[in-house]
Amino acid sequence: MNFSSERNDSCPAPTYQQSAARIFLAFLRLGLTAFGGPAMVAYIGDLAVARKQWLSGESFREGVGLCQSLPGATAMQTAAYAGLRAGGLGGGVAAYVGFGLPAFLLMLALSIVYGEARDVKLVVSVFRGLQVIVVAIVANATVNFGRASLATWRDGLLAAVGAVYLLAGGSPILVVAGAAAAGLLLCRKGESEAASPAPVGAPAGRGVREAAILIALAVAGLGVLRALNENLFSLAEVMLKVDLFAFGGGFASLPIMLHQVVEVRHWMDARTFLDGIALGQVTPGPIVITATFIGYQVGGLAGALVATLAIFTPSFIVLVVAVPYLDTLRRSPLFHRALRGILASFVGLLLAVTLHFSGSVQWGLTTATVCAIAFAALRLRVDLLWVVLGGIAVSAAFL
Repeated sequence: MNFSSERNDSCPAPTYQQSAARIFLAFLRLGLTAFGGPAMVAYIGDLAVARKQWLSGESFREGVGLCQSLPGATAMQTAAYAGLRAGGLGGGVAAYVGFGLPAFLLMLALSIVYGEARDVKLVVSVFRGLQVIVVAIVANATVNFGRASLATWRDGLLAAVGAVYLLAGGSPILVVAGAAAAGLLLCRKGESEAASPAPVGAPAGRGVREAAILIALAVAGLGVLRALNENLFSLAEVMLKVDLFAFGGGFASLPIMLHQVVEVRHWMDARTFLDGIALGQVTPGPIVITATFIGYQVGGLAGALVATLAIFTPSFIVLVVAVPYLDTLRRSPLFHRALRGILASFVGLLLAVTLHFSGSVQWGLTTATVCAIAFAALRLRVDLLWVVLGGIAVSAAFL
């Protein structure tokens, strides 16, 4: 997955000449095998830089850094960034939709089957195993977040406060907002400042105009939705909120999604939510595709479509706004200090979610063993898909 060769780094600046159809087909093909979440970033780079030469290696690396700093699923954001560079706004939409469409269609099919077969004995056994694997997956994400984000005692303090506050029934959105402010105050100058990137020469005014059009369309759509169906509007409102505050990738959305769906709205219990997360692990695409499952349980086919659009739209608009200002944003010490506080708080939030999920599982010797083995396999970097498929096989046979 080398996309940093001299030839690729010296590619000319993007000219937005690639057709949306060509970009869509390329990312649709990639989306069919998009297992592993953030691991797909390397494959996106291989496609957009090494094979298609739609942008330079330097521009792609800067884009990945930007996407990791913005809310939303990192792999989805990276696909959109590559599409924006290759084909402008149309290319960005094409890449975003193409990359995420296979995950949506498969999750929708699984959500329909889940409603019909959730009480079948074999299905119950499989989901019991998948639930403990989800605990292992989130615990592993907590460890990874911790290793990447907790460098000082201040980071650890923010993580601990976030975990305690969420376990006490607090709102994760308030944790994120408070952590951003705390990051500005607690992080010392120079601790979280990034090296100045090379300029990428994006047209700033263009991105603002395009974002304004997208925002206007989104607001108009929400207005129509509210007039037609209050429940679907509430569903869209929740998913918009989840996406806007999900800094740090798809896993960062789990604390907010769990809080809103299970504890505030009471649309489902924690076990059903866990089942949705489990289904999200056997589909390609980011973990936030669980929104499709939630939407279907709340509002059928229309709910699945509304929830999916709402969970991906805000972060895409933020990316469209941010790309033209990549140089300024990546150089800003204040931005990095706030982001550092946010990412530290997500360690605590994920820890709280791990404990919450653990309390929703029926533990026994077999389930505890499956969870421990899954966690160990993930720490040894066994591919997530194989861990999930292995868990399904063991659960069907022994649970």
